[in-house]
Amino acid sequence: MSFVLDGPVVLAGAGKMGAALLSGWIEHGLKPHDIIVQEPNLTGEAAELAHKHSLTVVPQLGSLVSPPSVIVVAVKPQAMDAVFPALAKHAGPRTVVMSIAAGKSIASFEQHLAAGIAVVRAMPNTPAAIGHGISGAVGNAQLTSKQKDLCQDLLAAVGSVVWLDDESLIDAVTAVSGSGPAYVFLLAETLARAGEAAGLDAVTSMQLARATVSGAGELLRRSSNDPAMLRQNVTSPGGTTAAALSVLMRDKDGLQDLLTEAVLAAQKRGRELGS
Repeated sequence: MSFVLDGPVVLAGAGKMGAALLSGWIEHGLKPHDIIVQEPNLTGEAAELAHKHSLTVVPQLGSLVSPPSVIVVAVKPQAMDAVFPALAKHAGPRTVVMSIAAGKSIASFEQHLAAGIAVVRAMPNTPAAIGHGISGAVGNAQLTSKQKDLCQDLLAAVGSVVWLDDESLIDAVTAVSGSGPAYVFLLAETLARAGEAAGLDAVTSMQLARATVSGAGELLRRSSNDPAMLRQNVTSPGGTTAAALSVLMRDKDGLQDLLTEAVLAAQKRGRELGS
């Protein structure tokens, strides 16, 4: 990754996702001296990274030699109104502001910025912590190709990136991939409890469920086949898997209807948070 910069990379907020980004950036060649972290209470992995790589960490961003190439806003959505107006003053004509806060629209950032400043709204997910995340991203009309390439590199340091043409679709991305890891973790929980109902002890059942969900996910990641084909490969006609799938794939109360309802509920909540 090239990380072509005109100024520093400012990371505002260094919680779990901020720490994952920091780790990915450094691992993929972003120079620590090009990073400024704004975080009043640095802890955990981010604190370890800051100590190991001698990162510049400040509670509040002060004067800079040059405007940032990018301001990555990784604070919680409820803290955004308190944090961003002061950050916005540091954006120069060539700065791009990239937010990873759910529910905060591009317009909500533009109102604090000078006219013509590029803004990107992105939604990574928690597997970014192990470099296997995926982010959906969309930019405003001011985003240049150079700025898009920089944001692409910053997000790709922790996984794949999908660019959207319509900001309204970011709530669907949030509902599918942003919230999606929780659905998978719930699958592991419920599969383990189902194993207990079938007579397994709790420890054995959880061990089987965890390994099955993580192993199947890794198989899906590595395979060129689509999920339907992988499912069919496991399913013998009239066998045990077919018996289970006949329940999960029932027309009216099967997994598809339930998961679609869940994703639409998450999408709706995302829109409410942005209004």
